[in-house]
Amino acid sequence: QVQLVEAGGGLVQPGGSLRLSCAASGISFSIFRLNRVGWYRQAPGKERELVAHIAGTGRIDYADSVKCRFTISRDNAKNTVYLQMHSLTPEDTAVYYCNLRSGTRSWWGQGTQVTVSS
Repeated sequence: QVQLVEAGGGLVQPGGSLRLSCAASGISFSIFRLNRVGWYRQAPGKERELVAHIAGTGRIDYADSVKCRFTISRDNAKNTVYLQMHSLTPEDTAVYYCNLRSGTRSWWGQGTQVTVSS
């Protein structure tokens, strides 16, 4: 049973930074590193949207709204993916979800709340 557990969310002031992490269990290190992992977010009243993902090849894609502010990375030895967020704005407020995709299968974490407010 694959499980994804996010951590690192919280309340931060505009302009601040947060680092999210997502640890995957129930999957081997070799399988994890071959597959795409990413971060999505869902703000109240809005659809879930891609923030960033990183493929097994190392290719990275970011949403335009977070480019140059967010950095996604992965530690395959720990089955973990990170999202470093800088220059946060209230528009970044959302529940952030981790996603792992392997072929036609997809797993989601439970989400972690990020609130940007003064």
